[in-house]
Amino acid sequence: MKKQSSSSVDGFIPRRSGRVLGETQQPIGRQRPEVGMPLPGDDSEPMRPSRQVARNDIDDSLKKIDEEDNQQPAKKRRFFRKNRRAKKPASSKKKLIKRIIIGLIIIAVLAGAYVGIKALLASGNVFKGNPFDIFQNQPLKKDENGRSNILVFGTSEDDGPDHGGANLTDSIMVVSIDQDKKNAYMVSIPRDLYVEYGETCPEGYRGKINSLYDCFSDGEANQEAGANALRKKVGEVLGLDVQYYAHLNYTVVRDAVNAVGGIDLTIESEDPRGILDRNFDWKCGYKCYYVKYANGEKAHLDGEHALALARARNASGGYGLPGGNFDREKNQQKIIKALREKAVSAGTLTNVGKVTALIDALGNNLRTNFETKEIRTLMSLGTDIPSENIQPISLVQEGEAVVTTDNIAGASVVVPIAGLFDYSDIQTYVLKKLNSNAITREAAQIVMLNGSAVIGVGQKEADSLTAKGFSIASIDNAPAGTYARVEIYQIGKGMTATAAKLKELYNVKTIKTSTPPIAVAGTTNFVIIIGQDLSSSSN
Repeated sequence: MKKQSSSSVDGFIPRRSGRVLGETQQPIGRQRPEVGMPLPGDDSEPMRPSRQVARNDIDDSLKKIDEEDNQQPAKKRRFFRKNRRAKKPASSKKKLIKRIIIGLIIIAVLAGAYVGIKALLASGNVFKGNPFDIFQNQPLKKDENGRSNILVFGTSEDDGPDHGGANLTDSIMVVSIDQDKKNAYMVSIPRDLYVEYGETCPEGYRGKINSLYDCFSDGEANQEAGANALRKKVGEVLGLDVQYYAHLNYTVVRDAVNAVGGIDLTIESEDPRGILDRNFDWKCGYKCYYVKYANGEKAHLDGEHALALARARNASGGYGLPGGNFDREKNQQKIIKALREKAVSAGTLTNVGKVTALIDALGNNLRTNFETKEIRTLMSLGTDIPSENIQPISLVQEGEAVVTTDNIAGASVVVPIAGLFDYSDIQTYVLKKLNSNAITREAAQIVMLNGSAVIGVGQKEADSLTAKGFSIASIDNAPAGTYARVEIYQIGKGMTATAAKLKELYNVKTIKTSTPPIAVAGTTNFVIIIGQDLSSSSN
């Protein structure tokens, strides 16, 4: 066993060996040498005795250490006082920045609340349903082609008591939106289109379509009835299920354009000089040309000038709008598109003043049958649809016109080229433009023949195909003979999408390429012979 060390451990001196438990010993404290005396076996000089250290000596020493420490440079103080580091007081600059940030946050919250409250109040004036439904996001209603169709029409009852025909709808337009494909089309209805009213109005049983709203609304006494009557008639003309309407007045246009800081659009005219309409020079005391723009000019318009251009139609010795109302309709479409682009721009949506002014313009003057829970969907579509996907449709497009001017009872009117009250060509043309599928793009000409003994079978099938976007060139009876249930002949090549769709619709395995049993025009692409009544299994 190792010999136990006699050195001290933790300040204690072990007992001398040989002692037993309970043996009498001298107190340990008495064995220590006097202060200043050498330890046993130490030959060094004895230390000078020092006086006893008092409590006040310790306090004085600690005080001096603190004073010396405070006099040291910053780096040294940190070295000696690692665990006693004091916090620096925040600078006045940092305090100012902090207060500014907090102030901006408060302002943003208050501004957001202000805009939100105004939006709720405006939605209560404009939209159907509970204002708090604005937090919902319900999709818009769709027709069988998946499109949402909105009638936009304007009246001028806010233009003063001297304005004649204040409740005539001189601006009538349909905006057709595909929520999934993110595209939109705008088609204007001529205000002079001659239609049947469906009941006796001040103008009679028939007349221009711009009087229909006034008749059914009883001079604004029943705005909703007038709007719905016009919505249904426009749907009949275009062959569309028009689910919504938006009724605007002059104030909406002026205030909305001003609210976004004006709009920008390019002037386009057949006249190399541009556009001039002297009908609005009174607005500047006849000291200027109020509506005068160079062809190709990128014009910036405020609310008054935008409204004036929307109404200009080559009156008072002007130039540049040879189409009259038709040219005016084109400019109205361009103004709405420009307004939409400016309204969804980042600069507008982040400007509280512009947003609230826009809400005021719409809330005080716009009337619609949109429901509050559809607002967010409508707003999303407004921002999600690219500008290049918003296209106009003209009913008087050169080479494709489906309406023309006429004179009835001494009045200049617009009528369908197909015949008075015959809207079939208009419907086919609009459907072709709206449906961006291969069938409508091919626009194959189809001759429909009735080879059955049932009267009206050919017409019935022709109407069914027209509703699906096919173009029916003519309808007739097939030569006497025996025919299969359905026989389809193709003249010429191509038209693959049309051929495939016809095979699918009529459950035909092959399309004949031989000569059909009847002579047809050279522009015909398909001949369909219906051999029996398909009403029980019709497409």
